[in-house]
Amino acid sequence: MKIEDAIKSKFKNNSHKVLVNIRYTSNFLSQRQNIFMKEFDLTMPQFNILRILRGAKEALAVNIVKERMVEKSPNTTRLMDKLIDKGLIDRTRCADDRRVVFVEISEKGLEVLSHIDKKFDDDDIFNTNLTEKEASTLSDLLDKLRG
Repeated sequence: MKIEDAIKSKFKNNSHKVLVNIRYTSNFLSQRQNIFMKEFDLTMPQFNILRILRGAKEALAVNIVKERMVEKSPNTTRLMDKLIDKGLIDRTRCADDRRVVFVEISEKGLEVLSHIDKKFDDDDIFNTNLTEKEASTLSDLLDKLRG
């Protein structure tokens, strides 16, 4: 469905149209992701933290995790507290500087991500209706837009 039809609106120019379209599409994808993650009792920012820690393959300082997050959030510490409560990550303080806190994904966290990966692949829930070439072009254009 074209953006004009979806929101019943006209645009001043294509630059305005693309900005509205990106916001609308972002919201559309967020809703789908939230529904998908609900089954695993996770939010998208919590999932993002788990993926960052899995990719790191070692404990990371909380500040590094915050820098790598897709959606920057002032609530990152609270999000991590919830993941700790669920047993999905572990937290330790730096022996040399007690102000520095490290977090690391737990075995349970790795298992949850493994289940998410499998369901994601099996269900093809986020079929984007784009070819690989189109997806690559769109990604390049979004990178260009951010400049």
